[in-house]
Amino acid sequence: MERRAKVELFEQLRREYEFGVGTIRGVAQKFGVHRRLVREAVVHALPPARKTPQRQRPTLDPAIPFIDAILEADRQAPRKQRHTARRIFHRLQAELPTCRVAESTVREYVREQKRALGLLGRATCVPQSYAWGSEARVPHPQAVADVEGARQTLQVFGLRSMASGGAFHRAYTHATQQAFLEAHEAAFAYFGGVFHRLRYDNLPLAVKRILRGREREQTTRFIAFRSHWRFTAEFCTPAQGHEKGGIEGEAGYFRRNHWVPIPQAPDLAALNAQLLQACEADWHRTIAGRAQPVGAAMQLEAPHLLPLAAEGFALAEVSFPRVDGFGCVKVRTNAYSVPVRVGTQVEARVYPTQVEVWHGGRRLARHARCYSRQQQVLDLEHYLDVLEHKPGALAGATPLAQWRAQGRWPASYDQLWTQLQERQGRQAGTRAMIGLLQLGRVHGYARLQACVAQALAWGCADPAAVRYLLTADTLTHQPPVAVDVGALAAYDRPQPSLHAYDQLLAGGGPEGRP
Repeated sequence: MERRAKVELFEQLRREYEFGVGTIRGVAQKFGVHRRLVREAVVHALPPARKTPQRQRPTLDPAIPFIDAILEADRQAPRKQRHTARRIFHRLQAELPTCRVAESTVREYVREQKRALGLLGRATCVPQSYAWGSEARVPHPQAVADVEGARQTLQVFGLRSMASGGAFHRAYTHATQQAFLEAHEAAFAYFGGVFHRLRYDNLPLAVKRILRGREREQTTRFIAFRSHWRFTAEFCTPAQGHEKGGIEGEAGYFRRNHWVPIPQAPDLAALNAQLLQACEADWHRTIAGRAQPVGAAMQLEAPHLLPLAAEGFALAEVSFPRVDGFGCVKVRTNAYSVPVRVGTQVEARVYPTQVEVWHGGRRLARHARCYSRQQQVLDLEHYLDVLEHKPGALAGATPLAQWRAQGRWPASYDQLWTQLQERQGRQAGTRAMIGLLQLGRVHGYARLQACVAQALAWGCADPAAVRYLLTADTLTHQPPVAVDVGALAAYDRPQPSLHAYDQLLAGGGPEGRP
């Protein structure tokens, strides 16, 4: 019988004894219960707690002293080097082979003893209050999303205000220091200012080595970054999750509400736009124990933040490589193509998602950053001038293969290339195809693809037709000039000179030729 039903039965027994039959025997007979139960109901309104019988444990009893000794020794051991129930069970099998006890029995007893010894107790936390703009905390969890048609595990940057509860989230494919610092600047712009203090885990992006107490040896770029934005940094004690409970709760809330179901986006920029909308949608949420919604609290907090710096921090990692014989520069371990002569020294700037190559104050190339090692990232456009003198190298060119893999070389290009070779020969046809590709630099490759497809649809494989389609909208048609007949009638043609007239009579031209 459940507890509530038994309490109701006790009430009926007590009422019948006091206002009804009035005897123990009579009440027991009327309700069909034992007289002991009636006596208990008369004395107590609540039924006594059910007693749990103490069962004999003949199999476990020989192992209890061994288990108790292990748990007692664990009280002096580091938290991460204490015995688990499974480890105790394995030791029992190895050191007490005659004790044939089940693992589930050992687990149950270990759980009870750890609770009794205080090894499972949770620490009491003290509620905290924060002044406006005083502190924000930064987690760095992982999340899964479908980006560019594939499921990827992403590194998520989060920054949460401890006073207002507002939070900013941004995702990256890799946890690089450039991405870490760039996300900070995006968060500062989102909040409209900089918090006086930021608290972190001991991320290797910011911490090189953990020293005694709260001291940390921080990375050089992170020190320069926080100096630029004028905030102070603090780091949590390792393995002390209670020091960052607010942000861990925020990360869990955001994951359950905005990463479920798994988000889908065509690229990382679109995904981050979705995350920004999700952050703004939380402005209407009121956190338990707060008087105003998150958005209203953020407006109250904004005047208390440090002002934004006049310009951002130099996030790029800069190097100065030289162009090698393959028309590439080595950045970290990967080679990126550039359209300049061999031996030229250029400036390479590494960003979280791209690599830029500069020379003479002008950007020469921009590539998507490659996070693999010993790879070649090539752009066919950078080799067109070379291929114009070496057309035979186009068919087996690695940049061409990469364009095909990226979808930048449609089937219409192969069709046009084949027809040009049939009409003009292999070398001349390939050179004509390269000349058409060079038009993409001026008019854009998307427009070039459309014009090539249009020319082939009309059954024309002439490069001149493609050039005409590319420039047709830029040609200006002059209207016809109106002729004044009256002005022509009044026009007085100049008379030839007398010397010229004599020459004509003599049968010669102006130069004396017949």
